[in-house]
Amino acid sequence: MSSATIEALHRYTLCESPTGDARSLAALARILEADAGRAGFRTARETHPTGDHLIWTLPARGVTGDPILLLSHYDTVWPVGTLAAMPWSAEGDVIRGPGVYDTKAGLAALLTAAREIDGRDHPEVRVIVVADEEIGSPTAGDLVRAEAAGARAVLGLEPPHPGGDLKTSRRGSTRARIEVTGVEAHAALDPDAGANAIDELVDQLIRVRAVVASRPVLLNTGTVAGGGRTNVVAGRAHADLGLRFVDPADEEAVLDALRRLHPVRAQASVATRLLSHRPTWRPGPAGADLLDRIRVIAVGLGQAVDGHPADGAADTNTTGALGHPTIDGLAPRGGGAHARTEWVSAAGIAERTTLLAALLTGLFTP
Repeated sequence: MSSATIEALHRYTLCESPTGDARSLAALARILEADAGRAGFRTARETHPTGDHLIWTLPARGVTGDPILLLSHYDTVWPVGTLAAMPWSAEGDVIRGPGVYDTKAGLAALLTAAREIDGRDHPEVRVIVVADEEIGSPTAGDLVRAEAAGARAVLGLEPPHPGGDLKTSRRGSTRARIEVTGVEAHAALDPDAGANAIDELVDQLIRVRAVVASRPVLLNTGTVAGGGRTNVVAGRAHADLGLRFVDPADEEAVLDALRRLHPVRAQASVATRLLSHRPTWRPGPAGADLLDRIRVIAVGLGQAVDGHPADGAADTNTTGALGHPTIDGLAPRGGGAHARTEWVSAAGIAERTTLLAALLTGLFTP
């Protein structure tokens, strides 16, 4: 196990990087870009007010053809200050800290792997490190689609299944907001002059639940807000929904129903917008072939890896749903994603570093 890889992960972890905190993300981006440059990558950015997406390119050596695309992210769910109660620690095989598993260890492993293949033949390697993955990558979708269109395979550096197995498909994941505008009025003196936005929202949520009830769809009403005073008919209200799909047909039916919502009350208006959308990625032959290639390479290293579907969503939803050969879960094994028990395996980092180096040089070389 390279002490330099652990030291890099330590530096990345101490640089807290919550989604949407542009200043904190910029500080980590500078560290990552410096390390990527030392590993041989050319670095560029797609700028956004909430955090820049990092684009790295490792030029091909001795291998022609389309690049391999790797997808990762450097934002975490943890706010600045989490380290005070959830400090970095490395004891035996267990490394703890905010973001070590999801997914800063994957970045550390990748950059070590890139250094290790220096001087060996490999195709061009493209890497996108997204700044807002933890909220559905609302600003990264176009970038991911554009890069994937020219890639021969897509490898996701999200955490694997428990034990280290890879991810061959993912549920579709959509965050939607239902917004209701009503008419304010005095709740006692003239209630009929108003249209209560909260009551309208409740009726709309019941409609959505009815659409979902007969389908294998997960629906979570995560946020509800509106109104202001009990003696005022509420003029505005909204709800944020989290939806998970296993079938593209159900996905389209539910999203179409959301688009078609119309008010129950004559004076109210209803609008729905998607906050983020990751399409359902189902298993296919292109992904199965890629998994077989990875298995063969892993066996040659003395590693055993398998793959199966995952419930969580990531940027690989986008590439897999488009039919590009995609496999995710190539970050090191560990556990506790988004929990204060988050940890990553030091041995797992070594294993994944070795596997990534072998994939970059062996997936598409003669």
